[in-house]
Amino acid sequence: MTKAETYQYLTDHGIAYEITEHPAVYNMEELDAIDLPYPEWDAKNLFVRDDKKRNYYLITVRGGKRVDLKEFRRQHGLRNLSFASADDLMATMGLIPGAVTPLGLLCDEERRVHFYLDADFAHHPIGVHPNDNTATVWLSADDLVRLIGEHGNAVELVTL
Repeated sequence: MTKAETYQYLTDHGIAYEITEHPAVYNMEELDAIDLPYPEWDAKNLFVRDDKKRNYYLITVRGGKRVDLKEFRRQHGLRNLSFASADDLMATMGLIPGAVTPLGLLCDEERRVHFYLDADFAHHPIGVHPNDNTATVWLSADDLVRLIGEHGNAVELVTL
């Protein structure tokens, strides 16, 4: 799903959103150099898999947070976790590294990716890429959870 198709999908589903266009960014440090309207609500996304490469997870947290994958695994009863490959990312969500986003789950036709969202976002805005790392789209995190759930991916709000 292209950036334009993502915006159209949001519009078609009655989701209010705001767009911030910017140069391509590939990590949080590069994004810090961008003048964002709501930097405190920008999201960091970790695409991980279990050690058997059977289960995939997208963990989305507020930009300044760190995620201890060992602790996360323990808290959620998961197998050992590691970062998924660029090939896995392309195969599951059609995304490249640097463009990882919960909106990529809309391209997960097999609904293989389990989505964990930092509970700090509940009832607040969230800034995520629109399947392209040259923009950030701001929408209600509650709308995002509803949209991903309606698509059929498992969604959990978690305290991190």
